[in-house]
Amino acid sequence: MNVEFAPLNIPLARRLQTVAVLQWVLYFVLLGQMSIAITVMLIIHNYWFLYIPYLTWLYFDWHTPEQGGRRCSWIKNWTLWKHFKDYFPIHLIKTQDLDPSHNYIFGFHPHGILAAGAFGNFSTNYSDFKELFPGFTSYLHVLPLWFWCPVFREYMMSIGLVSVSKKSVSYVVSKEGGGNISVIVLGGAKESLDAHPGKFTLFIRQRKGFVKIALTHGASLVPVFSFGENELFKQVDNPEGSWIRTVQEKLQKIMGFALPLFHARGVFQYNFGLMPYRKAIHTVVGRPIPVHQILHPTEEQIEELHQTYMEELTKLFEEHKGKYGIPEHETLVLK
Repeated sequence: MNVEFAPLNIPLARRLQTVAVLQWVLYFVLLGQMSIAITVMLIIHNYWFLYIPYLTWLYFDWHTPEQGGRRCSWIKNWTLWKHFKDYFPIHLIKTQDLDPSHNYIFGFHPHGILAAGAFGNFSTNYSDFKELFPGFTSYLHVLPLWFWCPVFREYMMSIGLVSVSKKSVSYVVSKEGGGNISVIVLGGAKESLDAHPGKFTLFIRQRKGFVKIALTHGASLVPVFSFGENELFKQVDNPEGSWIRTVQEKLQKIMGFALPLFHARGVFQYNFGLMPYRKAIHTVVGRPIPVHQILHPTEEQIEELHQTYMEELTKLFEEHKGKYGIPEHETLVLK
């Protein structure tokens, strides 16, 4: 195999973009595990003056990720995130105005490998979110287990990430005065195992918890499709029924998150590595689905709204796919 190396005369801006994305990949792949390992080592070597104060703080702060988190404008405004956005680049597209006196749940699709579009658009301050949706605050919900990682959890909350638990989503969409958006990557870990370039498989048919929360609090639902999300990485072929997929699904049930075997390009060469490809991401925010509050929704009411959501999501994909190079014959596969 001929290795294609990056040229030496790359502009500084592109080098900074690479650094920004590299830290993001390491952030999700390594930093959580490293924070746990460091904490364990501090305990083993009895650095009590370090770990006892922090673990005491952690005990009293444990539920903060379910109560809106603790964002830090300084960190969300790091220039690093501008370079991150420009690497792909990431674009946010609005199809309809939203009422800032209401709360909303954005259903983000697809998960992709690392949900770059969700992070770039709804967690940093360098997307067009504030210009397109003035008067709104977005909360990107992620797996609760990430907040079990000491110190790492503080960094996650500082950039606006919160837990995806029922309690956390309910906290956001029940806030008085409106202007709050819960962004949920609905396909979750399972969907990442089907994140192959050119494929549009979404795990949504059994995901109904968000619908019940929307009904309970009267939060409008908004489908969001991120075109290009599945093009950032290649993944080892893992069709359903294969031994690789069987192992991945068993590990997911045990650990709570999936382990897709992904690869793309490297930092100094373009043939292999964990850096995503430079592929444009266009995150399109669809039309809101009005939801009337029902404190105790029935299964029939949940099913009806869920069906409406899937229909609106499909319409969104069909209306916009041609703009972003998707052939006419390609359709969503809803599982």
